[in-house]
Amino acid sequence: MRTKNIVLIGMPGVGKSTIGVVLAKNRGLSFIDSDLVIQEQEGRRLYELIEVHGLDGFLAIEERVNCSLNPKAAVIATGGSVVYGETAMRHLREIAGVYYLRLSYEGIADRLGDLEQRGVVLREGQSLRDLYEERTPLYEKYADRIIDCDHKNIREIVTEIAKCMERS
Repeated sequence: MRTKNIVLIGMPGVGKSTIGVVLAKNRGLSFIDSDLVIQEQEGRRLYELIEVHGLDGFLAIEERVNCSLNPKAAVIATGGSVVYGETAMRHLREIAGVYYLRLSYEGIADRLGDLEQRGVVLREGQSLRDLYEERTPLYEKYADRIIDCDHKNIREIVTEIAKCMERS
């Protein structure tokens, strides 16, 4: 891959942040959660940003923040909506290998709690199923590697990503 950076993309609830922390420790890399960077820079939680700026405003903030990331050796866990920002995804692909953590719709539905409190970008009238079907092709489009996460624990997923990194 292009650098020592790894970017994790996928649906909310797939475990990007959890897997990212474990992978960073495993590989001796830094860890960046882009959602936390957004909250820190903006001084508000994700759902508050969506309330204040609307979905399009939030997506613009998310894209700006993701375009500003430029670590030297890190695992970056992104928000699930990162794939709506074409410029940000181009930037992330330039600085990192992009891994799509894929989980079935049923797996995602089982893991997610209150979507609004999580700051999940849902348009009015959009269901979780609609969101899943809308985003899946985008995740696949931007991924350098797809990691299937159904019926796997964190250790198995981290080991699989680490093996992919070693082959790159």
